[in-house]
Amino acid sequence: MGVAAAGTTGVAVEVNAETDFVARNEQFQGFVSAVAAVALAKGADVAAINAAECPGTGKSVAEQLTALIATIGENMNLRRAIRLDVGSGVVASYVHSSIAPGLGKIGCLVALESTGDQARLTELGKQLAMHVAAANPQFLDPSLVDTAALEREKAVLTEQAQASGKPAAVIEKMVEGRIRKYYEEVCLTEQVFVIDQENKVSKVLEIVGKEIGAPIKLTGFARFALGEGIEKEEKDFAAEVAAQLGR
Repeated sequence: MGVAAAGTTGVAVEVNAETDFVARNEQFQGFVSAVAAVALAKGADVAAINAAECPGTGKSVAEQLTALIATIGENMNLRRAIRLDVGSGVVASYVHSSIAPGLGKIGCLVALESTGDQARLTELGKQLAMHVAAANPQFLDPSLVDTAALEREKAVLTEQAQASGKPAAVIEKMVEGRIRKYYEEVCLTEQVFVIDQENKVSKVLEIVGKEIGAPIKLTGFARFALGEGIEKEEKDFAAEVAAQLGR
């Protein structure tokens, strides 16, 4: 994972290699940092990044990647990228399990829109990016929770509540309470801030907004964990042998 942030813009990119050994190679690390710099300048479209010039090489990113594969002898690919922007404010970043500046296993971005003190805003942004790494929110706020996911959750909670045998009105209240708890688990604004373990993130934004004399709007976040979503095929050895024998 590579992240880069500059003022009102921040990016995260994922470049995959086959082994952790390559991830510690200085040439590979330099390439990932260069890709992040390209994304910061050009945007997060992977095709556009691959076609752009790789800084200091005279080659495109795709060409430099091909050359790097030939040099190191291991397959690699630029898997994905994301970019956050705000009109006024900051985009802050955090890298967890860092192996070099801006490089690590988890890369996080937080976009804060405000006209208040930029230094304090940046400090808060970095803390929130750390929170995102630790708490792994799935949605920015309750209004953005996937409808299908919410309905599935409601169905499960209703079934569990009905098993208690309590009256319908009580069951409804139980489900409402559990949905609030669900929001607190998956929505960034509703999560308890990991730094102070006391206030919700939404309340922290309100408190700091008063400190800096301007409201703060949390407009977006991103959390990239290396390799997430890549399914590794695992076969049962006995089943594989049986299949080869035609059983």
